[in-house]
Amino acid sequence: MLTGKQKRYLRSLAMTQKPLINVGKNGLTTQFAQGVAAALEPREMVKIALLPSAEETPAMVADFLAEAMPGLEVAQLIGRTLVVFRPAEQEKHRKLSLEVAKRG
Repeated sequence: MLTGKQKRYLRSLAMTQKPLINVGKNGLTTQFAQGVAAALEPREMVKIALLPSAEETPAMVADFLAEAMPGLEVAQLIGRTLVVFRPAEQEKHRKLSLEVAKRG
C-alpha cells in the first residue's frame, strides 16, 4: 500500500511523461492486461490514457488492472488518465521502487 508521500512522488514523475498505453474501443481484454504487465516490468510506473472512443471509465480500468495484476497500485486517477505502479519482479529493474520506498 502506497503512502500519501509515495503517491505524490509518483504523480510528480508522471506529470512529465506522456501516456504509454491508450485504451480505446477494444476495451479491457487479457491482451490489454498483458501489455500493461509487460510495460510495468522494466518501468514500474505506467501512465494510461482513455481515448474518447473508450466505453470504460478510468475507475473501471483501475479495478480491472488491480484484479488482473496483484500488487498493482493506482497512484493517480484524474480525468481520463491514470497512473499505475507495481514494483518490478526482477531485481535489475527495481530503480523506481527503491526511490518510492525511501519516501515511505
